[in-house]
Amino acid sequence: MNCRPTAWVSYCLLVMVSTAPAHAGDALTVASYGGQYTESQSKAQYQPFTAKTGTAIQSVDYNGGLAELIAQVRSGTVSWDVVDVEQQDLAKGCADGLFEKIDQAALPAGANGVPAPADFLPGALQPCGVGSVVWSNVIAFNQTAFPQAKPRTLEDFFDLKAFPGKRGLPKRPNALLEWALMADGVPAKDVYATLSTAQGLDRAFAKLDTIKDQAVFWETGAQMIQLLADGEVAMSTAYNGRVQGAISDDKKPLAIIWDRQIWNADYYAVVAGTKNRRSAQAFVAFATGTEPLATQTRYLTYGPVRRSAQALVDPSLAPELPTAPGNFQSALPFDAKWWTDHGDVVNERYAAWLAQ
Repeated sequence: MNCRPTAWVSYCLLVMVSTAPAHAGDALTVASYGGQYTESQSKAQYQPFTAKTGTAIQSVDYNGGLAELIAQVRSGTVSWDVVDVEQQDLAKGCADGLFEKIDQAALPAGANGVPAPADFLPGALQPCGVGSVVWSNVIAFNQTAFPQAKPRTLEDFFDLKAFPGKRGLPKRPNALLEWALMADGVPAKDVYATLSTAQGLDRAFAKLDTIKDQAVFWETGAQMIQLLADGEVAMSTAYNGRVQGAISDDKKPLAIIWDRQIWNADYYAVVAGTKNRRSAQAFVAFATGTEPLATQTRYLTYGPVRRSAQALVDPSLAPELPTAPGNFQSALPFDAKWWTDHGDVVNERYAAWLAQ
């Protein structure tokens, strides 16, 4: 996740892992994204798992993608046991044999007794992975740029007359094209079908053209936050965790517009060829249980993928999460399969649009 922090969709339902206890003395290597995100995993999942089982967790950071995994699996020198991946990488890696299949029947029920398939959000259970957090692409703004009326809707992001100022846009089109269509009147349920047509794609780029002369393009979450916090842009597409961290920890005058957020998910997957398969499966089952997922929200404002975990979130934190009922009402799930199928063509066109 790019908080990346921190995926959404034609989903498969869950298939997950052995809950048999790991052998004390085993050690597992878990690859994740580092920073505040991995710190939240360590406190909520790694450390409690070690305390319960005696299995040490060695954390390694990586930048996402599949390149390192491909090298390990293809060479037969697998050094990671579990990896945190975004949905699009999970689907591709599963198809390419980089991950072990998950045994759905082995996943524990929620703390409320609800079976796992009914407890997880749609799409959180995949053939090769189990969801851990929900993070979102949102619109954010610097409140000092709008001393009177504040922007509230997705349409406001594209309204340069009512809400003047520079707009921060990502250097890749994921989520941005979906927003362009919705702001142009396409219902959320029809977004990906519309994008699949030449006319729909033209319509999305035409909408982006309306704000391009006010656009400032960012590549990383850190750049995005800096642009917003420094007032170089008035509004920006953003990752919810980055924005909330700037608000809560750094006291920046930023605000999130949850209207038609585009939510994504991260997943734990067991690396194919690991020598610690049983312990790795046990870790994934533990880490995606009700209490660890609820506990993680204390350290990072990503939503838990289990409904039973949402019920245990501190009420003072709940409104800041993507999965809070009020925030989730108009949410669009990111369709990783659509982007896998169409990404090459769309990315090429977006790169050409950026260069114009």
